[in-house]
Amino acid sequence: MIEWIILGIVALVVAGLVLWAIGIYNRFISLRNSSEATLGQIRVAMKKRLDMIDQLLGSVKSYAKFEKETLERVTAMRASVATASPGDLNKVEAESRSIFGRLLAVAENYPDLKTSGTVMSMMDSVKGLEDEIARQRYTYNNISQEFNTMRETIPSNFVAMIMGLSKLEYLEFEEAIKTPPKIEF
Repeated sequence: MIEWIILGIVALVVAGLVLWAIGIYNRFISLRNSSEATLGQIRVAMKKRLDMIDQLLGSVKSYAKFEKETLERVTAMRASVATASPGDLNKVEAESRSIFGRLLAVAENYPDLKTSGTVMSMMDSVKGLEDEIARQRYTYNNISQEFNTMRETIPSNFVAMIMGLSKLEYLEFEEAIKTPPKIEF
């Protein structure tokens, strides 16, 4: 009889450990899926922003002669956003902010352009997308922090180690352009 009780207790402990491990596993998967979904939203917003910058370039080019390289960079960045890793998104973010800063400087230098309803509307849209990207980046980094904390703390780190989970990379976009944009015509 005692053997059955001990066997029952061992079975309950094993079942409890299995259920605990499954719960942690499911939490890791949920966080990973949330991070991927948020990265997808960031990619969409960044692509929209790059599309808007491209449209702004089209509007601005009648006032100023931007280098062909600028247009090519915007096109290349837009194409790379869909498959970019978080580290690559950081680079695209910095470069697109730089280009947008140059556009703002051109608008300052050309008062007619600055007052153009279309250009101002597009600039407002880009600024709205900046806010959306910032919110999504905040969400992604919070998810990454929770995932990474679980991955590194006991007891969930044992499940992470068994699953071979690696740290999620943070998105560290620059908050502002560090140097004023150079405009060359």
